[in-house]
Amino acid sequence: MGFSFLNSMLGIAWIASGGMAAASTCEDLTRLSLPAATVTSAQPVAAGAFVPPGGAGRGGNAALDQYKKLPAFCRASLTLRPSSDSDIKVDVWLPASGWNGRFEAVGQGGMAGSIPYALLAQALSEGYATAGTDTGHAGNNANFMPEHPEKLVDFAYRAVHEMAVNGKAVVNAYYERAAQRSYFNGCSGGGRHAITSAQRYPADFDGIVAGAASWNSQRMDAARIAVNRLVNRSSTSGIPASKYPFIHEAVLQACDGLDGVKDGVLENPTTCTFEYASLACKGTDTSSCLTPEQVLSAKALTSPLRHPDTGAVLFEGHLWPGSELEWDTLGGPEPLDNALIRIRNITFKDPKWDPRQFNAATDVEMADRNDNGLLASRNFNLGPFFQRGGKLLMYHGWSDPQVTPQNSITYYTKVVKTAGKSAESSIALFMLPGVQHCDGGPGPDTFDKMGAISQWVERGRKPARIVASHVKDGKVDRTRPLCPLGQVARYKGTGGTNDEANFACVAERVDVTSR
Repeated sequence: MGFSFLNSMLGIAWIASGGMAAASTCEDLTRLSLPAATVTSAQPVAAGAFVPPGGAGRGGNAALDQYKKLPAFCRASLTLRPSSDSDIKVDVWLPASGWNGRFEAVGQGGMAGSIPYALLAQALSEGYATAGTDTGHAGNNANFMPEHPEKLVDFAYRAVHEMAVNGKAVVNAYYERAAQRSYFNGCSGGGRHAITSAQRYPADFDGIVAGAASWNSQRMDAARIAVNRLVNRSSTSGIPASKYPFIHEAVLQACDGLDGVKDGVLENPTTCTFEYASLACKGTDTSSCLTPEQVLSAKALTSPLRHPDTGAVLFEGHLWPGSELEWDTLGGPEPLDNALIRIRNITFKDPKWDPRQFNAATDVEMADRNDNGLLASRNFNLGPFFQRGGKLLMYHGWSDPQVTPQNSITYYTKVVKTAGKSAESSIALFMLPGVQHCDGGPGPDTFDKMGAISQWVERGRKPARIVASHVKDGKVDRTRPLCPLGQVARYKGTGGTNDEANFACVAERVDVTSR
């Protein structure tokens, strides 16, 4: 394929180096001259031949199956250096045939630190030219942060922007035309990158999918540690994981029927006012009751974090009824690892800082201040993104034990209030009943995210109802409609309760005010 070097609307000129003749193969992408970036390798990959570096990884041989089904593609690897200390790795995958004319950048969660091959494979299999980044460091850790402020900036937002700019340049060169539309799709930390892109770089993407966005990151991390210390305030206050199933069953017995169907899923957990004191032991501690200390720990997990002296709310987000099987994420013996490594390296700049030293009265605010806005992503004015036609599709699982569901509800609400009328046609939030962090759990968690956002961007069809499925043992055993915030799926009264066609989205208040 030949190169055409186009001036983009951003005013960036892509110039062929050294007066070379136009390229004709995937390999010739290495000749592409990019500002502060290098195409370090470009190789064609035969259909089904890709094996991720390092082998199958955690998923074992089963994880390799998705790669065996991939079509032939051109794989370009880039190194980006927007600062003197930057070392951002990016992969761009380009379908050898059957390109759908669109670009999809993918974002990963945690601390990233590697190329998200599985996410790239999913995008490629759907016909997209796609790009993913390690966000500028190697390894899912934050130990680099104290001594490398520029790498922290890369991780916070710059790597995704540079990936978008340079990824599009590679697409332009390989296909000799620009992508018709550009999208970003990410969850958790990738969800934070998603909304950050809309805030900081409104021209990078036409449509953005943001799942379980971990915005307000450092304040949330500090709150996670504070809650963990509350739950583990003594040697007997922690709730053993062996008790989670009985607590969960008690919650379902009390609240599952409120939505008209007993199916192990709470459609609107905000209507469940379960009192954990009802599970208090009548005498000796057993596996089917909670001690007085454990009752207080259950309340700590499911209530806003408050200042220990004044009672003022320090963080609104908390776990909701239905999440009990995953309480060990925040309430286990040790704090959530991702939260701990960021607080250690950003707030205290000490990789060995002991979380037992945490003082909620001072350290939540300190964590927020020391972030300097890098991971906060608290700009609610998405007007520039909306005004150029950008669409933001958000989603969040109600049983998320890691990034609390209120995080997305709060962000969505503040954007709508700030943007005014333009928000009506530009942003939507879907809550996923019974779904954990990004996916997993008893609720339907699989839906066509890219189909929903592309229909909205390209045809003006804002999603009013999205069909999701739940898969068990490799087969779909339930479908259910996902409804936009302010509506809840309700059974029509006839037909099978595992068929989405027998449910309607009806208006219902979702009240997440302080409990």
